[in-house]
Amino acid sequence: KQWYQRRVAITAGILVLFILKILLSKSTGSPDDRHPLTEKEKEQLIAEWTPEPLVPCGSIEKSPPVTIVESKIGKHVTINGVECLNMASMNFLGMIGKSEIEEAAIASVEKYGVGSCGPRGFYGTIDVHIQLEEKIAEFMECEEAIIYSYGFSTLASAIPAYSKRGDIIFADREVNYAIQKGILASRSRVEYFNHNDIDHLIQLLEEQAAKDKRNPKKAKVTNRFLVTEGIFINTGQISDLPKLIELKKKKVPTATLR
Repeated sequence: KQWYQRRVAITAGILVLFILKILLSKSTGSPDDRHPLTEKEKEQLIAEWTPEPLVPCGSIEKSPPVTIVESKIGKHVTINGVECLNMASMNFLGMIGKSEIEEAAIASVEKYGVGSCGPRGFYGTIDVHIQLEEKIAEFMECEEAIIYSYGFSTLASAIPAYSKRGDIIFADREVNYAIQKGILASRSRVEYFNHNDIDHLIQLLEEQAAKDKRNPKKAKVTNRFLVTEGIFINTGQISDLPKLIELKKKKVPTATLR
């Protein structure tokens, strides 16, 4: 018992000494605080300081030549003085270079400037927004249409707005990255069918129909959506939209396809 008490006392004494040392060191401060540098000494230290290179010397390879575009980016493009066939363009509708589109663009710049530099929610809706939405709604034979600034925001917003957790999305396996993120944001169950393979899609629909028969109560509240692209950015192939629309109208053999 005495040995134990002696050990506790020694431990307590060590702790007290350690705490006193910390308090004294904080109160006295460091040598630099007691002897601040003069302006001349600071300038001398700065002049003598040499920063280390971000990349070790000798490891930087010669930079590749810069690709400089010197013409309109149409089906042909001039790069570094050489006319080339453009195989990396999104201009699959051939809109670049059309005189009527260029004239309309010039007229828009003269009236509105080069752009609002922001979304409609911040800088207001322009009259051409309304006109375009009305024309799209008329062409699609629907009540209204809405336009977005760019495709990624459209897909990431529209898909989750309709398809929710518990719903089912049948999507082509080669849909682009933006569609994949929109599907992921919806938290819906996804059934991918082989690229442009209508037969595989029908197989998945039939399998889902069998599941619906086993649980009709759940099937009644489950929405089903078909997601694909008109022209696939990953493969360049065209989706067989007439067959997909026909399949949707037949409701093969599910409750609802949208």
